[in-house]
Amino acid sequence: MIYFDNSATTRPCDEVIKVLNEDLTGDRWGNPGSLHKLGITASGAYDKALGTCASVLSCDPGELILTSCGTESANTAISGFMHANPRAGKTIISTHTEHKCTLETLASLEKQGFTVKYVSVGKDGKPDLEMLKSMLDKDTGLLCFTHVNNETGAILPLDQIRELRKTLAPSAALYLDCVQSLGKLPIDLKKMGVDMASFSAHKIHGIKGVGLLYIRKGIRVSPLIIGGGQQNGMRSGTQSLPLADVMAASLTEASKHREDAYIEVSGINQYLKEELIKRGAVINSPDDALPFVLNVAFKNFQSETMLHCLEMYDIYISTVSACSSKSKKPSYVLESMGINRKVSSNSVRLSFSRYNTMDEAESFIKAIDEIYKFYEVNVR
Repeated sequence: MIYFDNSATTRPCDEVIKVLNEDLTGDRWGNPGSLHKLGITASGAYDKALGTCASVLSCDPGELILTSCGTESANTAISGFMHANPRAGKTIISTHTEHKCTLETLASLEKQGFTVKYVSVGKDGKPDLEMLKSMLDKDTGLLCFTHVNNETGAILPLDQIRELRKTLAPSAALYLDCVQSLGKLPIDLKKMGVDMASFSAHKIHGIKGVGLLYIRKGIRVSPLIIGGGQQNGMRSGTQSLPLADVMAASLTEASKHREDAYIEVSGINQYLKEELIKRGAVINSPDDALPFVLNVAFKNFQSETMLHCLEMYDIYISTVSACSSKSKKPSYVLESMGINRKVSSNSVRLSFSRYNTMDEAESFIKAIDEIYKFYEVNVR
């Protein structure tokens, strides 16, 4: 099997499976909120896991909220900030290339009376900074952007956006979706200058069902889930030590292997681009995109057709974001970048992890050649 759909999800690494098994079968299954020995043991282990996450991300443990996924983190950050800070400004600035969890939250806030302004993006996938400059004013309460786009790998010019905010709307908060950049780019929350950020474990060889929300100390956010007041009142519900340990283990391993993985995947990405261009494919990902994502259009092949052709070779890719795949529509991200509908209809996403190899890339190209040979003989 060749798995090139790592932006959708990743297979759990051995370290994650080990710690999950230990938590589920050992003596740490107590409720962290209980006052007896089992609860105190679980609570101590939970705090240790959160401390590990904070250490890797360079923040304070009290600034992290364990959530169920990146979507919950995004919903809480965006909606929670706007409702908790009515005097901060009623305007939110974002782009049309954000993940659906951001776009749908923004649409909901619009219905509630907030103003949402969308900055155009170019073919490089980056926001038009001059347009952003013209939008920023004293009514800007929040900026919402994605660090790395999950369909194209486009990297946000964070430093420039941060400087514009500092000059033109210093009181505005900055939320960053880091789900696709985690484990691939350096994440130092103390240096990045963001107020809120979201993360997900299953994108870095953890398991589904656990994410993180970073809220900088001093930033007010209304909780999405209320009840018993766990996690400093920011997310009620019984705390899960197994999920906390999974997040900590996947973060630790991703950080340990990040630099080597970047080098290996860069070579795979470059090889595939060169070989696919030779075969008439169009590369949609920007030249300076994160190498872990490669968006490509195949001539004469609708995206879903190519996906199923490759599946016959036990090769797995995706068409658009997994969260949008059931819509059967061309990618809204590519269309927002100005890529014409015919090309976007033929586009697929290859996404890589630290476990992919050059041998797999070469096998992928051989499969593409066989698919086109079959097409030439039997279709044309």
